[in-house]
Amino acid sequence: MDWLNDLGRTFFDFSAMAEVLPQMLTVGLTNTLIISVAATAIGLVLGMFVAVMGISASPWLRIPARVYTDLFRGLPAILTILLIGQGFARLSQSVFGPSPYPLGIIALSLIAGAYIGEIFRAGIQSVDRGQLEACRALGMSYARAMRLVVVPQGVRRVLPALVNQFIAIIKDSSLVYFLGLLSSERELFRVGQDSAILSGNLSPLVLAGLFYLVITVPLTHVVNHFDHRFRTGRRAAGPVSGLKELDELDHSILIPGSKA
Repeated sequence: MDWLNDLGRTFFDFSAMAEVLPQMLTVGLTNTLIISVAATAIGLVLGMFVAVMGISASPWLRIPARVYTDLFRGLPAILTILLIGQGFARLSQSVFGPSPYPLGIIALSLIAGAYIGEIFRAGIQSVDRGQLEACRALGMSYARAMRLVVVPQGVRRVLPALVNQFIAIIKDSSLVYFLGLLSSERELFRVGQDSAILSGNLSPLVLAGLFYLVITVPLTHVVNHFDHRFRTGRRAAGPVSGLKELDELDHSILIPGSKA
């Protein structure tokens, strides 16, 4: 059973995991969440603009939105990160300093904006056309009707898809390490990789994978719950049986002087 012992020492060395755990919590997990939340927030704003441009009747707005979406959805995420992180490195140094951290967030935001824009567009277009026509009949402008009626309904319908996109960004945040982050800016994967190289053991990478699972698996189940809730709606109360009332009515008829 030597192979089993070797497998355990390679992937499940708990002493190596315990040694890197503080860095995973204080450095890796913190930076992973910062990158993911920041990229998602920027991607939401950018995606809404892209969605509104994509459904516009003007080709001057619709065509650029289509090109942007096709470009950043078609390119591999790692290629986008490297092109932006290395291509704008000199400009970034004059604005953000030597850290490539902001460029990694910008690259992920551009990728997220393309996917989120398509999610928003699908949600907005799923709202019945009569909603907009009713708003216009009440005297509301097109922009106000979209902002107050159509867009909120569309966003509500695609909330599960938006959470799925957030999960994808969390996993893609591991690709930012290709830009050469500073020691204090390492995310979960980079912390695990550095520790694995120093110890010659893959257990730190397994621990990093467990951290990703702890974040993404509960979110996945939350998405599935709300997706099922939105599809089926709230369960209405079952019909109340009228047998009891009929029995009371028959009883009142049989007994003289009783009230119906």
